[in-house]
Amino acid sequence: MHGRDNQSAAASVIRVSIGNFLEMYDFTVFGYYAVEIGRTFFPATSAFASLMLSLMTFGAGFLMRPLGAIVLGNYVDRHGRRRGLILTLALMATGTASVACVPGYATIGIAAPLLVLAGRLVQGFSAGVEVGAASVYLAEIATPGRTGFYTAWQSASQQLAVVFAALLGLTIAPLWGWRAPLIAGCLLIPFLFWVRASLQETDAFLARKHHPSIREIWTTILTHARLIVLGMMLSTLTTVTFYMITAYTPTFGSSVLHLASRGNLAVTLCIGASNFVLVPTMGALSDRIGRRPQLAAVAILALLSAWPLYTWLVAGPTVTKLLIVELWFSLIFAASSGAMVPFLTEIMPANVRATGYSLAFSLATAVFGGFTPAISTALIRMTGSHAMPALWLSFAAVLALIATALLQSAPQQRGRAVDAVYEFTAGKRHKER
Repeated sequence: MHGRDNQSAAASVIRVSIGNFLEMYDFTVFGYYAVEIGRTFFPATSAFASLMLSLMTFGAGFLMRPLGAIVLGNYVDRHGRRRGLILTLALMATGTASVACVPGYATIGIAAPLLVLAGRLVQGFSAGVEVGAASVYLAEIATPGRTGFYTAWQSASQQLAVVFAALLGLTIAPLWGWRAPLIAGCLLIPFLFWVRASLQETDAFLARKHHPSIREIWTTILTHARLIVLGMMLSTLTTVTFYMITAYTPTFGSSVLHLASRGNLAVTLCIGASNFVLVPTMGALSDRIGRRPQLAAVAILALLSAWPLYTWLVAGPTVTKLLIVELWFSLIFAASSGAMVPFLTEIMPANVRATGYSLAFSLATAVFGGFTPAISTALIRMTGSHAMPALWLSFAAVLALIATALLQSAPQQRGRAVDAVYEFTAGKRHKER
């Protein structure tokens, strides 16, 4: 009997998604405490220089994602979704522990920032395929017509990490410092391993008679280079919006808007809760109305609203106004992610689905999304306008809109292969009984 006979779909969703929690938790905590991490590991002649070094280190982890997507994506497509998901969790745990436990610059000198950077690179390498492998797994266990809803839980689980990190930032961090939330994350690692180790392989992967070699995977990827580039452009709005409203919010609120840090963390907590509810809702909506109409509509809304809302916010910043603006972009993120994730799994060839998805999404994160805090900070510094993050977000919306227009509906029909494999294997098992 296959995995679907032995475990419920809901349990599978939880087991897959929980690994995403650790990935996003550590990335989020690093973003929350970029100022404090800068002071600890990157002392410089000015507070701005220290912050920029910290934010660039945050972004450096994303540069490793494309490499992780290629190397680990090949592993997942050849050896299975389950084994890949366990491997990525092990690598993420290593990176998390290294950042949490490294002494500061005052204690070990230049070794401190180098070790932190190394930890971030390991995390980025593992994250390069974590999201892709999890999304593909969820797409391949989804019941027909509900791929959007199933795959949305990959992102929804990350929102729990945002909420948890914000809660710890409001409670234990003021008492024990910024390292406390990271150490708390390390304490969760054994439990996360135990949960993910109980995963079983997907029926769609087991149904395939041939698993491609590395050479075959690369040949297919190069053949579909245009699809990878368009997938990267399509993913940009999702990644930029996410890091804008989560990891960058505490830094933007305190360093730019000069609001109280507790208020900024409270806003981020609300955003995580909002995302958790909205992403599955928008994933289910994309199942009903289609991926492309939803993707086009949300890109246009983001483009039209970014500059007016940020201008209104910075004209007289308050925590309430920050919350209103962030909640709107929480809706933008959820609508984008809810349609983008299933669409990207659907347009990728089945035999390289994990590699193709991971590479496209990782490139978007590495080139655009992951550097959102650093680029936003630099744009504000260069122009003197506190509303400049809106320009970066608008640029992401333009890229997503172009990709949506160029990705015609015909390739989307390949996504039915996921449902077809499920229906075939389910029917086969029924006959065996």
